[in-house]
Amino acid sequence: MLQILILMLKNDFYLVLVYITFALPSCKNYDGSINSEMKYNQSMLMKNTDILAQTAEKIPITSTIHGDTRVDNYFWMRLTDEQKNAKIPDHQTQKVLDYLVAENAYREKMMSHADSFQNRLFDEIKGRIKQTDMSVPYKDNGYYYITRYEEGKEYPIHSRKKNNPDAPEEAMLNINELAEGHSYFALGGRSVSPDNTILAYSEDTVSRRQYSIRFKNLITGEYYVDVIPLTTGGITWANDNKTIFYSKQDAALRSYKIFRHSLGTQIKDDILIWHEKDETFGTYVYKTKSKKYLIIASASTLSNEYQILEADNPTGEFRMFQPRAHKLEFNIDHYGQNWYIHTNKDGATNFKTMKTPENTTFKEKWTDLMPYDKNIFIEGLDLFKDHMVISERRNGITQLRIRPWVGQNEHYIGFGEPSYTANTGINPDFETDLLRLNYTSLTTPSSTYDYNVKTKKLTLLKQQEVMGIFNPSDYKSERKMVKAKDGTRIPLSIVYKKGFKPDSTRPVLLYGYGSYGISSDPYFSSARLSLLDRGFGFAIAHIRGGQEMGRDWYEHGKFLKKKNTFTDFIDCGDYLIKEKYASREKLFANGGSAGGLLMGAVMNMRPDLWAGIVAAVPFVDVISTMLDESIPLTTGEFDEWGNPKSKEYYDYMKSYSPYDNVGPKSYPPVLVTTGYWDSQVQYWEPAKWIAKLRDMKKDKNPLLMYCNMDTGHGGASGRFRRLRETAMEYAFLLDLAGLGEK
Repeated sequence: MLQILILMLKNDFYLVLVYITFALPSCKNYDGSINSEMKYNQSMLMKNTDILAQTAEKIPITSTIHGDTRVDNYFWMRLTDEQKNAKIPDHQTQKVLDYLVAENAYREKMMSHADSFQNRLFDEIKGRIKQTDMSVPYKDNGYYYITRYEEGKEYPIHSRKKNNPDAPEEAMLNINELAEGHSYFALGGRSVSPDNTILAYSEDTVSRRQYSIRFKNLITGEYYVDVIPLTTGGITWANDNKTIFYSKQDAALRSYKIFRHSLGTQIKDDILIWHEKDETFGTYVYKTKSKKYLIIASASTLSNEYQILEADNPTGEFRMFQPRAHKLEFNIDHYGQNWYIHTNKDGATNFKTMKTPENTTFKEKWTDLMPYDKNIFIEGLDLFKDHMVISERRNGITQLRIRPWVGQNEHYIGFGEPSYTANTGINPDFETDLLRLNYTSLTTPSSTYDYNVKTKKLTLLKQQEVMGIFNPSDYKSERKMVKAKDGTRIPLSIVYKKGFKPDSTRPVLLYGYGSYGISSDPYFSSARLSLLDRGFGFAIAHIRGGQEMGRDWYEHGKFLKKKNTFTDFIDCGDYLIKEKYASREKLFANGGSAGGLLMGAVMNMRPDLWAGIVAAVPFVDVISTMLDESIPLTTGEFDEWGNPKSKEYYDYMKSYSPYDNVGPKSYPPVLVTTGYWDSQVQYWEPAKWIAKLRDMKKDKNPLLMYCNMDTGHGGASGRFRRLRETAMEYAFLLDLAGLGEK
């Protein structure tokens, strides 16, 4: 697959955390099956009505556009970056901090009866993790690279071995040491110079996704004085072993400038190579797999542009590969004497593969490499010396096609399961017949394979080890097609443990995302066993707005068709009840970021359907955010949501925006999570939403918010710390389902 840096999205929740864990003893028979006579306790959360929540102050702020006036009583909760970063908080900042702290305290009181239960869940989930572990080594430029963990440590150690996997280990970075003294630490990019002597890496210690680039001599272990602050984190080496290219963000965190830095020179003297002035585009830089070309890419939701330069000549002038054209989307990679292009050119809605000679790159010279097939959605390409690998979808299922450059041995890799997720892994080596790939399903732990394209042999190198008692055959997955209101068939993946009976008595958690063309593929989670082993079913609604069923699936879940995303999810919920998978009183929902928008929308549209909702970093104040171009990433998403400066889009957004549609009605119990330093969905969106819900709702159901004061969009850093938040969410759901501890 083309190794293209994914531009940061305002509401992305594409980071899927897959934990390694052991099966739980509670609510099951001696053989591991669910006890069909399981007894439900009364939810303590629902009984804690005597604990009073705070009432947020109302300070009305009005705004008028298109003749429509909106009143925001909680606009005061919004702080600027300057206010948040000030050493001494001003009056407004202190007021906001007090509000967030009070919300955290209220949640703690409301859930205090489950403190020991949360701790137990945490220990169970953590206990499934193989603490001393390592990745499968991959080969790049004469070295085998490894990521490993040590007992009890939060962060990994990155190392390498020269020439073969049995050589002595050379430690490159111990993230545990780098993270000391920081409440949050995230490693961004990591790139070794072509001569293998210098490591460039980036780090974020705030959770704002603003990274500092540092350099380490891998021979001496010494650090260079060069430190480049406030970058996007990506690092691309030229072939001279001293020049790197990197990108910086503007005030709205849009990646807008590409710089060139020469090791050992002053950062202030770095050369500006490209300034992307169109605020609907972001820019980034990378190197082709062939190592021959540096590429500057500019990308928006609906179009791309690329400039190229030989990596041996880093001080040369980049030249245009193909200028941007409205609705022309494409990615490029290089091999031999040709460029290979993954594109929607000529009406190829589901994309196709084209090529063009190395020195004639404009689109008029592109030719089809394979005939376009509207029934196959092409997701990307991986190039090798003797073949290419095409990642595609048929009927929503990911598949890998092997296509030799010469001969007729084109074929697909078979995996033997009806529903799964497969993708190419790290494959930097051209000169190989082995394809490194990743595989998982709802019942199969994450697995790493090597596939020999000549012999067609699939070799398992490593499967995520689940510590304790765990047998994949104890769990069953299904794939159903749900008929939506407009007749569209929506895929629904379901997993449960042996003993789960579709008898209208069981709790089910339904997950959804449905935005940006990001597909919610079935994957294994050992943390999820804490729900499955207690009698929960888990389902993924593959709703429109993703790309599970092709590009049209995305196009029919955005812009003025965004409500399809919400109604698809509701239809999947109704299906689970109708087909007796879920009890009518025990259907729960979960989504994060743009999936948090989904939670807010379906909560307004069908509050009666849900027994409880967990909304993580929810994008709920759609109009306010999309009208404010100073907020990070707003301008780049007009092609996703529409621009509310247009009345047509404004009216449509207002009809579903969760914050604008809160009303005097009964809502289900809700747990909302957020991060104070979130750069993508600012903390004030969920904070305002909670305040408005609490003011207007007509029920006594619990409404809780957890704001992590040290983190941003991705939650806590470290492999164990974030499990605390998972345990909290599971305790909330299990308590509501009557499966918590008394």
